Amino acid sequence: MKRTKPFILYLLIVTAFIFPCCREKKEENVMLPVRGQLLFRTDTLIRKTAQLYEISIAFGKSLEKIKPVFLDTRIAYKELEWAAEYFTPVLARRLNGPPVPELEESGISLTPPAGLQVIEGLIYSGNENNRIVLIRQIEMLQRDLAVLRSKLTSVEMQDWQVLEAIKQEIFRVETLGITGFDCPQSLNSLPESASALDGIRFALLGLQKTGTDSAVKIIGNGISFLQSQGEFKNFDRMEFILHFANPASTAIAGMAAGLSFKGWHYNLLLNQSARTLYDTNTFNVNAYAPDRSSFLSPEKVALGKKLFADPVLSGTGNRSCRSCHQPEKAFTDGLTKNSILGKSSLLDRNTPTLINAALQPALFYDLRVGSLEDQAHSVVHSSKEMGGSMKKTVDKLRGDSTYTALFRKAFPREDPNRLDTFEIMNALGSYIRSLTMLNSRWDEYMRGHKEALNKHEVHGFNLFMGKAKCATCHYPPLFNGNFPTSYSQMENEVIGVPKDRSNTEPDPDPGRFDVAPFDIYLHAFKTPTIRNAALTAPYMHNGVFSTLEQVVDFYNQGGGRGEGLSLDNQTLPEEKLNLTETEKDDIIQFIKSLNSKRTEP
Repeated sequence: MKRTKPFILYLLIVTAFIFPCCREKKEENVMLPVRGQLLFRTDTLIRKTAQLYEISIAFGKSLEKIKPVFLDTRIAYKELEWAAEYFTPVLARRLNGPPVPELEESGISLTPPAGLQVIEGLIYSGNENNRIVLIRQIEMLQRDLAVLRSKLTSVEMQDWQVLEAIKQEIFRVETLGITGFDCPQSLNSLPESASALDGIRFALLGLQKTGTDSAVKIIGNGISFLQSQGEFKNFDRMEFILHFANPASTAIAGMAAGLSFKGWHYNLLLNQSARTLYDTNTFNVNAYAPDRSSFLSPEKVALGKKLFADPVLSGTGNRSCRSCHQPEKAFTDGLTKNSILGKSSLLDRNTPTLINAALQPALFYDLRVGSLEDQAHSVVHSSKEMGGSMKKTVDKLRGDSTYTALFRKAFPREDPNRLDTFEIMNALGSYIRSLTMLNSRWDEYMRGHKEALNKHEVHGFNLFMGKAKCATCHYPPLFNGNFPTSYSQMENEVIGVPKDRSNTEPDPDPGRFDVAPFDIYLHAFKTPTIRNAALTAPYMHNGVFSTLEQVVDFYNQGGGRGEGLSLDNQTLPEEKLNLTETEKDDIIQFIKSLNSKRTEP
């Protein structure tokens, strides 16, 4: 700290001369090119962070005096969030990522959390003894901001990239910003979302492309709407999305389509051409396929569907994939847990739905595989589930003329008699990719069919996104744990699921801990989708809850810890939500509106 403080004082003096009236001079910088806008805003954020550092040193024992300066710092970050997230995503996660350790790619160590969310937790904890830790966190933030400024000075920023980054920021505001995801204690999400939109508004003015005026007007109206709203809990998120976010992202997509150079095409879950998050073509079912040759085709789907229902995959010849994943039950089985192959004892976990499984970058409750092909291989070779062998299945199928004809159509090759294990896995994976069904009444409503939902379902959505805090884990519109807007990380949570309905002890299943043996993952499980949840009872990895009412009550009480269970690493806040009976019923009605109109392609 002795080396840092003189530098910070020097920085304060310099910035006092360079930016004497930043708020008043914002309009003078409106016509700066995009990079100039970003550097101006980065310098403002650096100055705000320096002020936060100084006041934390001076008033570290008075957290209430620190809060206003911290909120100003977060507002300053939000104004450049669109660029930080797009051009420096790894750094952005350090600046404003979730306040939990993150497993490194090696899988053998954890990266400790840092950034604005960690700082918020320290300031709003009420614990004045956190002063030293707080100051160190701010020092790390300052170092990271220096790196950010350096990167933004040199990174390539083509027009199509800027427009794509702006559109993704709109998506980020409607999936994370207005839910309070990254400011759960200050609940300052409405002003922060307005600032995020203000940042992209100024970027558009600096870009000055055809369609700028229209897009800027729509975004300006969205800012005004956010600023006119009352408290966090009462904000009409549906109104904001339909009348401001959707028109804004559609306008940006139109501007991008008008560019002569449209950039590179990526195989990502979020299609680059998406106008809103709710269009029928927004998500790419092939995003997590092993390679381009593994992409879905009608021929692969037809083959996969036949294999899915055929017990030839099992070692005993009497169990198929469809035995546990039944289409009429939304590809579940309706059981607490199915039985172990050939035995009366039960499997370790409940059978999850396969509908929209293709929209997840990691699979199984413990996130142990990254593709549908690996999932198929794992299940077939499990002695408890299928007890089969892909290699032995190949030998069986070679002698079946119907199958060999289907394989030739699905996998054209020079040797018509060749058949390998990956082709079986890919056919099964392709069939599951065809089970992507974002076709519920809620989806129709979001696409402009206002008669699709009633007022209770709309109110339930607003509660889900706000007061009930459900959307801070079940991110719309997929309503699973696939983190927007990169959609490359499936999140897990420790919510304190009880062993049984007596609610006296946590379920003993270690969850993700078996895959990543760190204490933070003990009893952690994938955040599943709530789409089709009304059709997939019972609930949780152990099937402990038989109704949606029980599930909502569990969350309303604050999860396991809220109900008195001893669980030190619970990530779900244990504070009660204080939902009324009417509010709980409206949330359940909303969840039921997410049922797919059909459950088989």
